[in-house]
Amino acid sequence: MSTPYPLGILDHPPRYLFFTGKGGVGKTSIACAVALALADAGRSVLLVSTDPASNLDEMLGVKLGDHPTSVPSTLGLSAMNIDPEKAAEAYRHRVIGQMPDGASATERAEVREQLSGACTTEIAAFDEFVGLLADELPAYDHVIFDTAPTGHTLRLLSLPKAWTGFLADNDRGASCLGPHSGLQMQEQRFRAALAALSDSRRTTIVLVTRPDRSAIAEAARTSTELRALGLSNQRLIINGVFKAATANDPIAAALEQAGQQALRDMPDLLRPLPRDAVPLRSFDMVGLDALRALFGQANFDAPLPAASPPQALGLPRLDRLIDDLSARGRGLVMVMGKGGVGKTTIAAAIASGLVRRGHQVHLSTTDPAAHLSMTLAGELPGLRVDRIDPKAETERYVEKIMTTRGHDLDEEGRALLREDLRSPCTEEVAVFHAFSRIVAEARSAFVVLDTAPTGHTLLLMDATGAYHRQMTRDLSPQPGAGRVVTPLMRLQDPGYTHVILVTLPETTPVSEAAALQDDLRRARIEPYAWVINRSLAATGTTDPVLRQRLAGERAQIDRVCNGLSSNVFVVPWQAVAPVGTAALAGLAA
Repeated sequence: MSTPYPLGILDHPPRYLFFTGKGGVGKTSIACAVALALADAGRSVLLVSTDPASNLDEMLGVKLGDHPTSVPSTLGLSAMNIDPEKAAEAYRHRVIGQMPDGASATERAEVREQLSGACTTEIAAFDEFVGLLADELPAYDHVIFDTAPTGHTLRLLSLPKAWTGFLADNDRGASCLGPHSGLQMQEQRFRAALAALSDSRRTTIVLVTRPDRSAIAEAARTSTELRALGLSNQRLIINGVFKAATANDPIAAALEQAGQQALRDMPDLLRPLPRDAVPLRSFDMVGLDALRALFGQANFDAPLPAASPPQALGLPRLDRLIDDLSARGRGLVMVMGKGGVGKTTIAAAIASGLVRRGHQVHLSTTDPAAHLSMTLAGELPGLRVDRIDPKAETERYVEKIMTTRGHDLDEEGRALLREDLRSPCTEEVAVFHAFSRIVAEARSAFVVLDTAPTGHTLLLMDATGAYHRQMTRDLSPQPGAGRVVTPLMRLQDPGYTHVILVTLPETTPVSEAAALQDDLRRARIEPYAWVINRSLAATGTTDPVLRQRLAGERAQIDRVCNGLSSNVFVVPWQAVAPVGTAALAGLAA
């Protein structure tokens, strides 16, 4: 396919395109722009988000659901979100419908209860994803997947292989999924999905990154893990490449130099991949006009929104937030937000700031693509750093179950139990148990938890809520018994847990943080503060691209302060990424 703009991915694209990468690199923008370009060239295109915290609706300007919806003002483009909750309910109906006609109401209720956890939600969403890969929508020339940030996506892409192997070797099935026949009926679809993912003629996996050291490093790690899954059909897109208009603006010059240095230091693993570069634009990628202008196939003059600079520039810095937390003496600090907004940096800065104020701190992460060690780049006395490693936690959980439940089984029974625990669902359960242990530590010390990007964190919150409901139902108060305190109850306690929402001063990150705040409030968890990260508002830059972005930034800062939170802190943009204990101390001084 010939294109009027130099973007190689649009020349002879395969049917399936997966866009993945570190949060905040612009996966959704790039996926939407590619989908529009293909549709404008006369192709029929389906754009699908597999992110539990999708923002396709806002970017395309249309309300989406779990079925394809035509995008207005386009020919040939439809879009949809895989809704995990709706998918889970449909999956429950299918499994229960396969039960024998003589099954009692009690038996059906037991199966529904087995299918009430976060594991079923993940499997149901995966089942929807498999259907799109199994040629069940033949009407489309291209199916484009806008995926969740890397850790969640690697989990998704590994599931076809994991479930295919599990079903081949297991004739009993994972108890958390109900009747095994419900999965056995899907085995052929799982195999078809694995075949489609592995076929370079049908699928390309696009690693999206920015000219940023940590984003490029994650792209290299992702590339390695995908190759281990047999997915070597990869391509690289570098988004947001910045070139200063003149050499007279030190802020613009520093930004350009940092990007060029990151590209020069690119790992050798990524260099052979086919590559495209997309320049940094002056406008937010919201709306079809802006998305068409991303690749330069249309002109788009972003309006300058009205804003009140004094409020944008008068916010307290991160040191004030750390002082407030320090005065409490102990507690759980959970740092949340959209991928790529700098959660890990803010969590590390808060933890190091609390240590420097005399506290012992445990800093951990629930992010499968953890970057804490890279961000800290050193040790700090009084700070204990680790992460919830899904593989290690799963091994620990399996051995615990084998010890507690398998000690009185015969050899065959133990073998069957261990086989049952090979289910990919076991990992979700193990990670939740590890999360619960870390939450409990904050009873006597500071625990700072760097969470996974929004969608993955919401699934963990769902598991926490499901566990709470089960505990409160099964452990009714007994005379003389102590009060049962679940992890959810600790998260709901404002004296115990302080949720920090991190965002960038841009439309989509602020909208997603606002939606996350609404989700937390429905779970009766009230965020303690917002942190607006990487603000250009006080830099005084004169570069035309950056000044255009600055106007939109001020509007978003006012949006946060005037309707979303009364406890807002700002972290200025840094010419050099704050990596290492000394740089983090500078943020928290």
